[in-house]
Amino acid sequence: MEFAEVVRRRRMVRNYDPDRPVPPEVVDRLLAHAVRAPSAGFSQGWGFLVLEDPADRARFWTATSPKDPASGMSGWLTGMSRAPLIVVPHSNRSAYLDRYAEPDKGWSDRDERRWPVPYWDIDAGMAALMMLLTAVDEGLGACFFGIPPERTSAYRESFGVPEDFVPVGALTIGYRAPDRRSPSLKRGRRPQAEVIHRGRWTRRGGVSGDESSAGPGR
Repeated sequence: MEFAEVVRRRRMVRNYDPDRPVPPEVVDRLLAHAVRAPSAGFSQGWGFLVLEDPADRARFWTATSPKDPASGMSGWLTGMSRAPLIVVPHSNRSAYLDRYAEPDKGWSDRDERRWPVPYWDIDAGMAALMMLLTAVDEGLGACFFGIPPERTSAYRESFGVPEDFVPVGALTIGYRAPDRRSPSLKRGRRPQAEVIHRGRWTRRGGVSGDESSAGPGR
């Protein structure tokens, strides 16, 4: 599939065919592409938990899902729970602080305040995007979603995740089953002119900050 078509077709899929497992060689390609994501200083401070066994996947949903006492698993998670593959990407801040304390970087104090943004989380997110795009290229559907903060401890305990590794989200992956499009899509995509700024930041409509402050008729 052409790359432009992969990008165009990518969307979050929330219902899967539970009777079609993801072939092992496809799982391997998903993970091989994930670790090709960029990382600051080539720190590669990520870790991926791969859940294929039905018992492991059931344990994941038990540990991470908010429950509706009346109906059990909440609505949108019902289709998600049918996915035959779950991958949880994690970030490791310590790996980055250690890397940048090495001689070729020289931040020997490991001060987190030197970082403008948490690159460890960003890089793990980029790895997740690599898997989302690979899934489309392989004819699969996928969805990236968050683990509720109040469920993180239960998740860690269920799978023995070390404290140094923080789940940045999780991906369900599998063959698509019919699902409804997210109501949020009715908002439409924001126009490029509204979000892309060339040469200077402008407000909507391409008027620069200086120009927008001018009085009427000027």
